[in-house]
Amino acid sequence: MRLVFAGSPSAAVPSLTALAASDHEVVAVVTRDDTPQGRRRVLTATPVALEAERLGLPVVKTRRITEEVAERIADLDADLGVVVAFGALLREPVLSAPRLGWVNLHFSLLPRWRGAAPVQRALMAGDESTGAVVFQLVPELDAGDLLGTLERPLDGTETAGALLDELAASGAVLLGDVVDGLAAGTAEPVAQVGEVTLAPKLVLDDGALDLSSTADDVVDRWRGTTPEPGAHLPLGDARLKVLELRAAPAADDAAADGAAGDDPLPPGRIALRGRRLLVGTGTAPLELVRVQPPGKKPMSGADWSRGLPSAEDVLLTEPTAVTTTTDEEAPA
Repeated sequence: MRLVFAGSPSAAVPSLTALAASDHEVVAVVTRDDTPQGRRRVLTATPVALEAERLGLPVVKTRRITEEVAERIADLDADLGVVVAFGALLREPVLSAPRLGWVNLHFSLLPRWRGAAPVQRALMAGDESTGAVVFQLVPELDAGDLLGTLERPLDGTETAGALLDELAASGAVLLGDVVDGLAAGTAEPVAQVGEVTLAPKLVLDDGALDLSSTADDVVDRWRGTTPEPGAHLPLGDARLKVLELRAAPAADDAAADGAAGDDPLPPGRIALRGRRLLVGTGTAPLELVRVQPPGKKPMSGADWSRGLPSAEDVLLTEPTAVTTTTDEEAPA
């Protein structure tokens, strides 16, 4: 079949690569405009645009589907449109332009987690499984019939970045099978069944860790916001980035129970136990394995705490006046 592909981030690249290597013909790739990146704000093409150029495929760059872009898509005379995280809504007449319409690879088990951040929201909610689906695109958000599904159990250790990379690869295989099925006329659509939940795009505040919550809830939020938009804790008027977090080993957990007299380690209070930096939550302590203080390079939690003048006074639960060391006093 003649395919038109729409996608932008790195999660869409495996699908484009697989379709370009298949028996089908990718006649054009639609992707987002170049955007300023980095401190110098250099205009940078999307990962999909870069892959399309490597493959020698025609590229259409746009911020949204304008009338002009819609006409260009219609002129392609495509059999099928394929969407993987394009970043803009497709509406009529674009939806009806390809002979078989459009299919969308989505990284959740629809109807759970419809929206822009399904992988992140699944981890933040502590879901026991997730996966990917390919569905027929319709005007309503992520509501079309399912054409293929894969499920992936979760063990509580995955971060959003690693899981999305994994699903991007396995989802590309699923997408290829669905496209083959549509070409052969064997694909069988199935209506979505179950409770609808929404997965809106994450913002910086979604990465704020609430240490008054249970340890499991804190870890789940950290997992869902790592690496983007990034998990963090309040440190005075700034933020302490939490790059790696995990449950405290049993021995450290027991030691933390006596960290403040006869009381367990209070939420937000830190305590150095050997080479481990523990922080209290609403239930059990957690280990701050790797952090990044404001204006500093990433470092172990233990090294960061040793550079504080009085680590036992640090309370990472709300903005407070916390005195930190100078660059000369801090560990490298």
